[in-house]
Amino acid sequence: MNVRDLITAHEGEVLYAYNDSLGFLTIGVGRMIDKRMGGHITHDEAMYLLDNDIAKCLVAANKFSWFPKLDEVRQAAILDLLFNLGESKYLKFVQFNAAMSVKDYPWAVQELQDSLWYSQVGRRGPRICSMLMTGEWPK
Repeated sequence: MNVRDLITAHEGEVLYAYNDSLGFLTIGVGRMIDKRMGGHITHDEAMYLLDNDIAKCLVAANKFSWFPKLDEVRQAAILDLLFNLGESKYLKFVQFNAAMSVKDYPWAVQELQDSLWYSQVGRRGPRICSMLMTGEWPK
């Protein structure tokens, strides 16, 4: 046994946010993240989580034979979509992916603009569409 095992035995491990016995938002092994009690994660922790999520998106993106052939900016747009939607919802964009597979960026953009996603995501939608259309980072 070590200190990690001891604390885990006392706290338990919960891999989603939950309310502790006093009603404060907690995650993992007793990590109180409730703002009311000064809880939070650090910037480094947030970037660690983000990097792990991006790695998962990259695995999903590489299932498409056309993805590795895209320039860096368009790859980033696809990864952003996967991050935002999750893989299962992203896969429902069948016509969008068909357009991407033949590098028909106007068609791909039109598919996104016609989606419910586009109306829900504010400035993200136009930025992603611009990246796909131009292959340039947003300004």
